Parts: sequence; structure tokens; C-alpha cells
Amino acid sequence: MTFTDWLVDIALVLIVFRQLREGRLGPKSYLIPLGIVAFFASQYLDGIPTEGNDLWLVGVTAGVGAALGVAGGVFTRIRVLNGDLMIKAGAVSAVLWVLGMGSRLAFQLWVDHGGAATVGRFSVEHRITGEQAWVTALLLMAVAEVVARLATIYVRGQRVARATRLGAPSEPLAVRVR
Repeated sequence: MTFTDWLVDIALVLIVFRQLREGRLGPKSYLIPLGIVAFFASQYLDGIPTEGNDLWLVGVTAGVGAALGVAGGVFTRIRVLNGDLMIKAGAVSAVLWVLGMGSRLAFQLWVDHGGAATVGRFSVEHRITGEQAWVTALLLMAVAEVVARLATIYVRGQRVARATRLGAPSEPLAVRVR
């Protein structure tokens, strides 16, 4: 792993800790994580491999990322305070985020420090064509988690804001999980 890999992975893991304390939901809430994954994608995404079972690997990992992202967004508290949407990642949301982002980092470390042969055997046995398939799969897992979490937060934030404008109390809607 390069120094940039470390920085990006650690930034993605730590970004949720910024949201453990309540803050205003605004453009920075969306742009920082999207900017990080956009940078990461621009550095490592050379296309989506489709040979063998590469597409299956990419689809499964992206699906896992999306599921973690939606769940993390659902378990993020959103409420209105003084006319502003406020956001606070709960413990479940933080654990899901660290699980998704941290598992990618742990996998990369394992491969770099002795796990490459095991991944190679698994790849041959399951018709995964090579390293680029794994890079793409792990990258799209992160992108899917970020985008799904932010989309879930956006939709929930709009619902809370709309309910508040209609005169409904915001707090019960803000913590309700559907």
C-alpha cells in the first residue's frame, strides 16, 4: 500500500468520527466523503473487469457496501434545530461504517502481508481474473457505501424537513427507524 492508500483509507474510516458529535447537515456533509471516494476512484478505477467471475465479485462487494451504507444512513440521527437539519451518527451507524471501511483496509493489509497466495488460490478456483478485479471490487464497495449512506441521509433529511414545515414534531420522526 502506498502512502496515499493509507491516507485515503484512514480518512474514510475516520470521517464517521466527525459525525459522532452533532453538526449541521449541509454541503460539506456530502462533499467531503464524495470528494474522497472520487479521488480514490480517479486514481485506481480503470474500468470494470467483466471476464470470468469478476463482475460477480464486483457486484457482491458493491452490494455489501450499499447495504452497509443504507443501514448506516438509517441509524444516523437527523433532526431540525433552530431551522437547520442536524446530523449525528449513532453507535450502530459508526460501527457499520468502520466495519465497511475498516474491512477493506484490513483486507489490503492482509494481502500485502501474507494473504496474497490465499487470494490467488481463491481467485483461480472462482475464476476471478486478477488483482484489478479485487481493486475494482474493493473500490466500488467503498463508493457504494458512501453514496448509499449519503443518499439515505439526504432522503431522510428531506422527510424530516418536510414534516417540520408541515408542523409535525421533528424529534419522533428524526429517530424513527424504518
